[in-house]
Amino acid sequence: MINKVLIANRGEIAVRIIRACRNMGIQSVAVYSKEDANSFHVKLADQRICIGEGPAKNSYLNMDRIITAALNMGADAIHPGFGFLSENSTFVRKCQENGLIFIGPDPEVIDKMGNKSQARKTMMEAGVPVVPGTKEPVYEAEIGKRLAAEIGYPVMIKASSGGGGKGMRVAASEDEFEFQFNMAQMESANAFGDDTMYIERFVENPRHVEIQIIADKSGNVVALGDRDCSVQRNHQKLIEESPSPAINEETRARMNEYAVLAAKTVGYTNAGTIEFIVDPRGNFYFMEMNTRIQVEHGVTEMVTGTDLIIEQIRVANGENLSFTSEDTVIRGHAIECRINAEIPEKNFMPSPGKITHIHLPAGNGVRVDTSIYEGYEIPTEYDSMIAKVIVHAPDREAAVRKMRTALDEMVIMGVNTNLDFQYQILRHPVFCEGRADTGFIEKYMKMK
Repeated sequence: MINKVLIANRGEIAVRIIRACRNMGIQSVAVYSKEDANSFHVKLADQRICIGEGPAKNSYLNMDRIITAALNMGADAIHPGFGFLSENSTFVRKCQENGLIFIGPDPEVIDKMGNKSQARKTMMEAGVPVVPGTKEPVYEAEIGKRLAAEIGYPVMIKASSGGGGKGMRVAASEDEFEFQFNMAQMESANAFGDDTMYIERFVENPRHVEIQIIADKSGNVVALGDRDCSVQRNHQKLIEESPSPAINEETRARMNEYAVLAAKTVGYTNAGTIEFIVDPRGNFYFMEMNTRIQVEHGVTEMVTGTDLIIEQIRVANGENLSFTSEDTVIRGHAIECRINAEIPEKNFMPSPGKITHIHLPAGNGVRVDTSIYEGYEIPTEYDSMIAKVIVHAPDREAAVRKMRTALDEMVIMGVNTNLDFQYQILRHPVFCEGRADTGFIEKYMKMK
């Protein structure tokens, strides 16, 4: 039985997990770096322990320190949140070797789906629609160039171990393929220690639509609807919403079915996301699987009435899901805006510093997931996301209006944020009409 959970993360997701533990009567342990000593998740947890200082590699990415902390604090389980070690199979195995429950999928599944070229191959064999491209990994530019000619330009060059937009390049023609391949491969080697690449046809003007799934150890898999994550900058999501305005009910049903098939094919357990791209004609293709909870999970929680973190812990504890596919009903529309401490006018340069004043929006159907407070010092070492504003309303038009009101009410002083930039997106006719694709920011949101 899980009685105490160590959260191997920081910021708003750590706060989110601690609250779920409290609701379940489970004790929580916060780990923190020296720079995060005054963070809200540290104050909120039942227990806390410092695991290092400086860059994440010395703290939140230090597996041995986290394992030792969990054992010293008497934790039964570790929740990784998202990012950091959440999709690291070596870390999962270390947890298992030390008698700790990892709140997430098995390491073998992480390996199979975390390597994107292997995941493509697995999905092809299962019959899930996949963007035309290579089935085997590619290591050399010359071989890649030959394969790209067979696929047809433009092509997308991707890192097998990639994520967060790193190791991704578009080659529009044979002339530029070698340069783009080498750049993507270099990025992958530097970011992930892996130079394995794959190539697929570049789908122009796509929508990014993903399906949230959760599965227990008894073989029950439930799809909890879709999220549209098309509003992105450099492959980093800015706004997510559910349901997607880009697909009809028939397409939505088929995507849910394929997501369940994908999860069952690999024997998946716990929460995960099947990501698809949708072309302008409505065709959809498997892109990748995220074997963890997503930043935008709150959008799904708002439209389904579920608590995904609680379900994650229940599944890790050996319990069955508390609901079935038949119980899952999508109600209304939800939108999430990611609030970052950054300067949009200066190419979104991070803006760390001390928050001198803060006012968070509230009201019916408004939720703010954050770990900041007045007087909090945003460190320079970590990601710039400081809050997520999520709203829920009966339909999309009402949700857009509610989000505008929430952003208008939100005040953060002492640091620069992208609040105004997000508000501009919410006022843009292309977004309001539900027509924003993954190139929306570059096409329409020119910052002066």
